[in-house]
Amino acid sequence: MDYPKVSKTYLNHHLDSSRWEAFEPQAGDIVVTTSYKCGTTFTQQILYNMLVRNTAEDETFPPLGPVSPWLDARFFPMSKEELGVYIKTLPHQRFLKSHLPLDGLPYFKEVKYLIVGRDPRDVFMSLVNHYGAYTDFFYDQLKHDGEPEMPRFDGDIQTLWKNWITRGWFDWEQEGYPFWSNMHHTQSYWDYRHLPNFLFLHYSDMLSDLPATVSRLAEFINLPMTTDEITAVVDAVSFDRVKKQAVAESAQPSDMPEVFKGGQATFINKGTNGRWRDVLTEEDLSLYVETRDKVLTADCAAWLEQGDASL
Repeated sequence: MDYPKVSKTYLNHHLDSSRWEAFEPQAGDIVVTTSYKCGTTFTQQILYNMLVRNTAEDETFPPLGPVSPWLDARFFPMSKEELGVYIKTLPHQRFLKSHLPLDGLPYFKEVKYLIVGRDPRDVFMSLVNHYGAYTDFFYDQLKHDGEPEMPRFDGDIQTLWKNWITRGWFDWEQEGYPFWSNMHHTQSYWDYRHLPNFLFLHYSDMLSDLPATVSRLAEFINLPMTTDEITAVVDAVSFDRVKKQAVAESAQPSDMPEVFKGGQATFINKGTNGRWRDVLTEEDLSLYVETRDKVLTADCAAWLEQGDASL
């Protein structure tokens, strides 16, 4: 069988794919991988409630970074070596985060990969909120001597769209600027969807039938769960519940500099789809179709736009 191999190095303002060199796989490891704004945090929160403890009674959701590190984050406050030591000490079944396409992420047969996708047009709308909330502190965190800086968002949504849908940050990308590829990310995994340790989750399906999502996840990671246990997870990670926790966290005084204006209440924004219909013009959508048809196979494009209903 043909297995994926790393063929690209992702190094920019946010990413450093070489940090995965510190990862030593263990049986039962889970990697949650998305481009961005596709349900990454949502999936991590579900896994936290499945593998660590229930959070339904918590005023704020526990920080995910310490328990589910984003390994390829260049600005993560640990060296590669420190990170490798740290993740060995995690006391629960490991579920780690990545934003790398499969051509930049090491593949291991003993690791379970959760690939979460979303309609690219919805990804963009969520990205507008995300990128627009970056603070001066975070822009400074993204600076690296002698390298191109992350450009600041000036509020021009149409220009951002045109750049995002027609340019890549890396030479081999055709979309995603000034971040990294969105569609290519999904396609890189879709090409290997026959692998038994890959599970594809679509954000829309997660929202429309969360109990089914939790049940699929439990089966995939070989975790026996009763109906009551599944219901408890669903209750703990409902959007209204998590948004309430995010608002409570943002209201608490903190000595830590903010990454997002408004804190977690901004990061956990609307959780809705379809807002692009009121923003993107016919010309914008033509650019989308042109890039989509270059980057995605027809079946992958259908899945991103329609979810599991396309299968």
